[in-house]
Amino acid sequence: MIDGLVAGSLVGVAEMREGKNATHFVVAKVRAAAGDGEPVLVNVIAFAPAACAALLALNDGDSVALAGALTPKVWADKQGNTRPALDMVAARVLTVQAQGEA
Repeated sequence: MIDGLVAGSLVGVAEMREGKNATHFVVAKVRAAAGDGEPVLVNVIAFAPAACAALLALNDGDSVALAGALTPKVWADKQGNTRPALDMVAARVLTVQAQGEA
């Protein structure tokens, strides 16, 4: 994994989910711009209560900055074109509305 900082905008809304042993976490998607100007989709998961609360306070299209562990991925669209993506375990979330951290 790579420690990284990603800034972009929320795609849709973040969702609270329940894992094993009644633990809670939040999942979200963030669109970030890559160096070539093409968007990169970041699949975000957060476990820290403050980071979860910050993500849940956002609406579709809101700006957000995330810090945490990144894992690069590749996915194929419906036409078979490969696209870059990132998976992130967000430890800190910074927004205009709130700041969350682990």
